[in-house]
Amino acid sequence: MEEAAGILEVYGLVCAFMAADAGCKAADVRLETFDKNKPANADSLPVPLLVTVKFRGSVAAVEAAMEAGEAMARSLTGVVQKHIIARPTEDTGKMLKLNAFDKN
Repeated sequence: MEEAAGILEVYGLVCAFMAADAGCKAADVRLETFDKNKPANADSLPVPLLVTVKFRGSVAAVEAAMEAGEAMARSLTGVVQKHIIARPTEDTGKMLKLNAFDKN
């Protein structure tokens, strides 16, 4: 079965954990590893670290998880970007597993 992917980029690691928790409680989804990005304009952002939460599951489940995760993130530090890919290609699926938390 092909799984949809929901990608939710938020400000800060705490916000990412809260958004992931809300999304997982709202729907039958699983998480890929979080990813991080410290953009060049980090000092002008509400929180200097961007974190991407990645939900996987059926399209309906990912939509519900994204809605809950986005609502939680907006109540905290905010959402940078969001997108749902209904049927990611195999190569896109591989990219979803990458993360920068393991890198210095």
